[in-house]
Amino acid sequence: MKAAIQAAPDRSIILLHPCAHNPTGVDPTLDQWKELAAIIAQKKHFPFFDCAYQGFASGNLAQDAAAIRYFIEQGFETVVCQSFAKNFGLYGERAGCFHFVTSPGPDASTTISRIGSQLAILQRSEISNPPLYGARIAATVLNDPKLFAEWEDNLKTMSGRIITMRNELRSRLEKLGTPGTWNHITDQIGMFSFTGLSEAQVLKLREDYHIYMTKNGRISMAGLNSKNIDLVASAIDSVVREVQ
Repeated sequence: MKAAIQAAPDRSIILLHPCAHNPTGVDPTLDQWKELAAIIAQKKHFPFFDCAYQGFASGNLAQDAAAIRYFIEQGFETVVCQSFAKNFGLYGERAGCFHFVTSPGPDASTTISRIGSQLAILQRSEISNPPLYGARIAATVLNDPKLFAEWEDNLKTMSGRIITMRNELRSRLEKLGTPGTWNHITDQIGMFSFTGLSEAQVLKLREDYHIYMTKNGRISMAGLNSKNIDLVASAIDSVVREVQ
């Protein structure tokens, strides 16, 4: 990743997932983010954060936004696309928030006005009238301390359940002696995981067990629960042994 960012032409726009990376489930550590920030600054790149799963990695909103906060502290100008589709359960409403962070300075208010006018033009030409329902739900929760605290607790519950399912799946596969190593299931974080299964193994799971995932072996950890995890683990064990 460092090599790719270093090799990109100066002043490139670099799209980054701050947490719960989709599709890999692999997030940089804060120290690694600092290394990436140094390269992006050196190359005069523009960081563009796609924040789709805040709260779904650690369960802590501030911790999941640590990379964004670090970049801003370092003086970067940046764009943040923040989705409420998953962490508010508003997937069908496409609710979110668009943030443009500019550098501090005496002309900051003028800069903000210019950016705001351009965004208004884009919004009008591309969307015209976005749906209000989801946005009003998010705004109600975010502006009410009691509701906000309840939402944070819900995020901790949800992210904690996903982490538990990761631990349970890895534990079952290791108890079954499934060929290969399975620590990557718990090393990864967030909703998704690359299992390491081949396309042939994925198709075998689909045909024989009606367990569905993308052909590259990416699964949604949120689809696992206490009632199906034994079936999923035993099915994975079978296809790994049968299909090389």
